[in-house]
Amino acid sequence: MRTSQGTWVVPTHRAVWIPAAVPHTITMSGTVAMRTLYFRPLLARTLPRGCCVLNVSPLLRELILGACKFATLKKTIKWQGHLIYVIIDQLKAIQMVALQLPNPSDPRALRVANALIADPSDRRPLTHLCKAAGASKRTVERLFQQDVGMTCGKWRQQLRLMHAMRLLAEGAKVTYAALESGYSTPSAFISMFRKTLGTTPTLYFRTDASGK
Repeated sequence: MRTSQGTWVVPTHRAVWIPAAVPHTITMSGTVAMRTLYFRPLLARTLPRGCCVLNVSPLLRELILGACKFATLKKTIKWQGHLIYVIIDQLKAIQMVALQLPNPSDPRALRVANALIADPSDRRPLTHLCKAAGASKRTVERLFQQDVGMTCGKWRQQLRLMHAMRLLAEGAKVTYAALESGYSTPSAFISMFRKTLGTTPTLYFRTDASGK
């Protein structure tokens, strides 16, 4: 899912929260079945104000499937009102997942970001990428830290991880996904994946959000 602010990867058994009036595009990888819930603004006022990826517990999954059987849920119907508020309570309580890639706003940093997005497997040193973007490495590092709150190196790692996750969602093998995303070895990718998401790629895509 992309907005002007960045990119979010939404693996299986996860969800993306998109506040009202946020222009966005959604691209699917592989065979996907998606459910969408829309909330009236007053109901969503206590939910996140920015986009984010969320784990979907087995309970929330069943609640979503149940809600999607109806065109509209109404608070005035007692049991439907209960269902609405249980879903909202679940959304407040569930864990966010670090699968966001924010866009830098400065044109020089954005040129570096776009070059990396065009080819996540590009292993050229940052100095070369910055020179092509018309800025020094020091300037680009400062701009990334200022605009997105992380170094360009960290941003690049996140890009590679998210690109690899898209490939895995399409059915790619771990080795292929790792090398196509710029990792020197599959073990380096698995290590980064475990550090970020707490499990291996194989288990992450095999299990539900509860880890079972």
